[in-house]
Amino acid sequence: MKAVVVYESLWGNTAAIARAIAEGIGPAAHALATDEATADVIADADLIVAGAPVLGFSLPSDSIRDSIATGEKGAPTRPDLSHPSMRTWLASLPPGHGGSAVFETRFRWSPGGATGAIGSGLKRAGYPPAAKAQKFLVTGKYGPLADGELERARHWGEALARALGTEPAGS
Repeated sequence: MKAVVVYESLWGNTAAIARAIAEGIGPAAHALATDEATADVIADADLIVAGAPVLGFSLPSDSIRDSIATGEKGAPTRPDLSHPSMRTWLASLPPGHGGSAVFETRFRWSPGGATGAIGSGLKRAGYPPAAKAQKFLVTGKYGPLADGELERARHWGEALARALGTEPAGS
């Protein structure tokens, strides 16, 4: 099974979750930023897992990304805006045939979310959901990830592999 885990990550938390999910799925899975997940790379994927942070109570918009481009007071670093947004990636996603799964990174109490918009974009392109969306927690606006979230992401990756009939990495 070929799986691609695509992510938008502003402060590194979502990228870390994406890598853990890919590890859990196994050696045929790769975690890629939106600009790396080109049409050629995902063309024969059996599963696309896509994730992004919740910012402004939803999947980050271009206006939100523009507003944080110069950095925010209290942020440990400037956000990584060197890759296209998940919204931009989804808008250019060519039709496909594999299944999909979605995730987000968020505060425990965050209203709204990113998984609905990501899932809708994948479904429109022909990637129906193969699993329930997952929400991974950060402890503050910029992270870090809450304790245990990387392990939980690996386990979810293993569960995705099993659900699709392949042997997960940890087996």
